[in-house]
Amino acid sequence: MGTKPENRSIASVSAELASREHRDSSSKRTKDTNMEFEPQLFSPSSFNNNNNNILPVKGSPRPPTAAAAAAAAGGGGGGDADADADAAAPSDTESGIFSGEHGSCVEHEAELDWFCISEQKLICSHCAVAGSCQGHSVTQLTTRVSAIRNQLVDVCEKIQLQALRIERFVNHTLAAKERALQVEASQAREQVLAQVSRVREALEEEEQRLLEEVQREEERVHEGLLTQRSHWSRALAGLSQTRTRLVHTLTHTPDAQLAVRKRLEEAEGVGAPCDSDKLTLNPSCSDSKLLSGLWASAVLLGPAAECSSADLKFDERTLSPLLSLSEDGRTATFLHKKPRQSPAYDPARFDVWPNVLGSVTMSSGTHRWVTDVAQSGAYKVGVCYHSMERKGAGAGSRLGYNERSWVLSHYDGDFSFCHGGRHQALRSVGRRPRSVGVLLDWPSRTLLFYEPETAAVLHAVTHPFSAPLVAACAVADRSATILQ
Repeated sequence: MGTKPENRSIASVSAELASREHRDSSSKRTKDTNMEFEPQLFSPSSFNNNNNNILPVKGSPRPPTAAAAAAAAGGGGGGDADADADAAAPSDTESGIFSGEHGSCVEHEAELDWFCISEQKLICSHCAVAGSCQGHSVTQLTTRVSAIRNQLVDVCEKIQLQALRIERFVNHTLAAKERALQVEASQAREQVLAQVSRVREALEEEEQRLLEEVQREEERVHEGLLTQRSHWSRALAGLSQTRTRLVHTLTHTPDAQLAVRKRLEEAEGVGAPCDSDKLTLNPSCSDSKLLSGLWASAVLLGPAAECSSADLKFDERTLSPLLSLSEDGRTATFLHKKPRQSPAYDPARFDVWPNVLGSVTMSSGTHRWVTDVAQSGAYKVGVCYHSMERKGAGAGSRLGYNERSWVLSHYDGDFSFCHGGRHQALRSVGRRPRSVGVLLDWPSRTLLFYEPETAAVLHAVTHPFSAPLVAACAVADRSATILQ
């Protein structure tokens, strides 16, 4: 970080100035013993003290000559000559206080080894003591240069960190987005084609519309990715150029020019890169109410699915102690009173929530089953990963409250779709259905809930299922039965 410039107080050096002038008067001139410096004057000798913590640049400041010191003190002979010289010399505003060619003060012919903070210019020690900058806030040139250099180093470090962040964003985030775009666009196409293939004769126009929508969405996201890549590439190039200029300034700019530099270049106008939903394919681009409804009807009224209700039962190993299972393994009944004797420990069993899973694992083809829920006022039906947690009262073992389960829930008269702890109210469910059908089409990764009596779709969801699924059910009131 930058070093804070050392501003010398005039009052703090007045005594030291008087001591130096007393020594000079014994060998070079006669001094009026009644003459005193005003407390606002700087002592040239004080400018050479207390420099242990100052970073030297081109050499330590040198003290003024005896003649210059005598002139600054206003004592000694030659008053007429001094008056003539003062009359002939131009003012500070007319000729400037220093010479840029020789780096010396025009008025005092001394080295410009101090910097006036009040007027933002280089001065000599005599200018601070008795010249135009008397009483101003001043600091040594080496201190000023050190502070400027440290500020430039800080700016370079910030630019370098910003460049690294942009490089990571371009090389990792945007590249991953491009790879994900290809996968998501491919999955969207597969979904559309899988559904349309069942009702192609009646829905060719819908198929074409959806494919074009996916294409437009893909092009939109791809264009956004290209725009982001181009923008951050230009920003990265600009940062690199700015850093190069600053490095050149650090290594080639003389100290005098560096000290009077009024503006430090920074990485202006370049914000930090951030991810955005606009760079992701919108999954709703392939949604179609018409297509979903007709597809579900075609599947439900078509050939029997690979997994019929006759093949599906509840798995007794997963049965919660809060439930009882019928002899045929199809009815799960809620127990209002806990059993006196807990069942034997089984890692597959739910020990807190009133859950039970199906006996068949589904990872391909099309599956459907119907659950009778006419007697129950609180239940959940759906699917979950076989790897779902079974123990404890946490969300991991509660259907619909984790990322591994998808269920239709009925509680206190309300219907909702639950997944990952999020509840979506189902306004389409009118009267309370006596049974709920579940349709899982693995090729299109589509899960559909429907009312068997009318084949009305209650809710449909598409998800990239990545592991085998099993039927899932929770009963908190009376019973639920898998129908044959």
